[in-house]
Amino acid sequence: MSELLVMKFGGTSMGSAERIRIAAEICAGQRKSRPVVAVVSAMSKITDLLLDSMRKAEAGDESGLDFNLHKLRERHRETCAELLDPARRAPALSSVDSLLSDFRRICHGIRILGERPPRSVDDAVSIGEKLSALLITEYLNCAGVRAEAVSGSDVIVTDAVFGNASPIMEETRKRCAAKLQPMLADGVMPVVTGFNGATVDGRPTTLGRGGSDFSASILAAALDAAELWIWTDVDGIMSADPRLAPDARVLPEVTYNEAAELAYNGAKVLHPRTLAPLVERHIPVWSKNSFNLDAPGTRIVPITAVMPGPRAVTSMVNVVLVSIEPASAAISGTRIMARALDSLAAANAEVLAFSSSSYRQSFCFLVRQEELEPVMENLEASFAIELAHGYLKPIEVDDSVALLAVVGEGMRGTPGLAGRIFSAISRQSVNIIAIAQGSSELTISIVVHRDGMERAIRAIHTECQLGLQKAAGTD
Repeated sequence: MSELLVMKFGGTSMGSAERIRIAAEICAGQRKSRPVVAVVSAMSKITDLLLDSMRKAEAGDESGLDFNLHKLRERHRETCAELLDPARRAPALSSVDSLLSDFRRICHGIRILGERPPRSVDDAVSIGEKLSALLITEYLNCAGVRAEAVSGSDVIVTDAVFGNASPIMEETRKRCAAKLQPMLADGVMPVVTGFNGATVDGRPTTLGRGGSDFSASILAAALDAAELWIWTDVDGIMSADPRLAPDARVLPEVTYNEAAELAYNGAKVLHPRTLAPLVERHIPVWSKNSFNLDAPGTRIVPITAVMPGPRAVTSMVNVVLVSIEPASAAISGTRIMARALDSLAAANAEVLAFSSSSYRQSFCFLVRQEELEPVMENLEASFAIELAHGYLKPIEVDDSVALLAVVGEGMRGTPGLAGRIFSAISRQSVNIIAIAQGSSELTISIVVHRDGMERAIRAIHTECQLGLQKAAGTD
C-alpha cells in the first residue's frame, strides 16, 4: 500500500492516560491524509511487572503475586477511567478484567508447576500490549476514529524460539493481507500489539525485549508501507548520550547500517533487529519524540550525503569480558575458539566484541551480563577435560568493563582515525583493554574499565568533532 504509514509507540509514549491520548491524536491526525497502522507497546514498567509476577508465581510467593496483580489491575483501571467517557468505560473495564484474568490463570498454572515454561511466559507477557491496544482503541473510537485492536499473534508468524522469535515473512505477508488489508480498505485503523507473534500452528511467541520496534518493521515490510515512524521519549538518534557528552546533537539522518550498529551497541532508540525487514524494500524510518512533537527527529535511509567517518559514539555498561588462554602454544587456538563460539551459540548469547592474540592463541569476548551464567555453564561443560588437566588456564571473567562503539560508514577509509581515537582516550589516562573492528568498516569497538568510560566517551566525541557534521562536498 503505497501511502501506508506504520507508527509504533513505545512504553513511555503509552505510559499514562495523557500519553495514550497524545498517541491517539497523532494517529488521528495522520489518518486524515493516509491509511495508518498503529503498533503499541505495553505501558511503561508493565512488562517488568508481568515478568516479576511470573517469578513470584514460580517461587510460590502468593502474597507477592497478589500484590502485583492488584498493581496491574489498578493502574489499567485508573488509566481507563481517566481516558474514557463514562458511556464506554464499563465495557472497557470489563475487557481489562478479562485480560488480567487470563494472566492470573497462567500465573496459577506456573505456581502449580513450580516453573515457567517458555511458551507460557510468551503467552502471559503479551497481556501488557493487549491492554495498551485495548485502551488506545477505545479512545480512538470515542474520538470518532474507527479503530480495532489486533493481536500480533494473528498477523506475525514466527519460528518456535520462545522468548526471542524471528519472523517468517512469507507467512506473515499472507496473514497481513488476509487480516489487515481488508480493515484498511474499509477505513478502519488496525492497532496491533507489538512484541508478540505466533508459530504457524498458533503457539504464542515473543520477539525479545524491545521487540515492539521489530514488530512494527515486520508489519511495515509485510504491508509494503511508505514509511515507519517510531515514537519514543527522545528527539532522535544522537551523536552520544547527552548526559556524558554535553555537545551531543541529534543526527538528522543516518543509514540503516549505522542505526543498526548503534542499536546493537547500546543506543536505546531502536531495537537492534528493527531495520532488517525494511532494507530490501528501502522503507524509510523516522525516530521521533512523542514528548516533543516539534522536534524533527532522525531519518533512517539506505544512503546519506554525509562524508564518510564517525557519526556517533555509544556505550554499554552491563557487559562482562570473558578471556580464554591455552596453557601451551601447542594447543590449537583455532579449535578452542571454534568450540567456544559453539558454546556461545548454545547459550543463545550475542558476542558484542571479539579479540585474539597470535602466538599465545588467547582470546577474549564480550557478552551481556544477563547472559553470563548460561555462557559459563556451556563453556565449562565444553572444556571440562581441558580445564581439569590444565590444558587451558582457568577461564577469566571481568565484570568491571564497559564497551564503547564508534560508528560511521566508511571509517576504515579515514587515514589515522583509529590512532586519533586511541590517543584521545589515552590522554584521559583510560586504559584500553581490547579492540575490535569488523570488515564492514562501520564500527570500532573498544573495551575499557567502567570507571573510565565517561572520560573516554567525551574524549572520542571531541576528537572526532561529532558535535559538528559536514555534508559531502562541503568545506
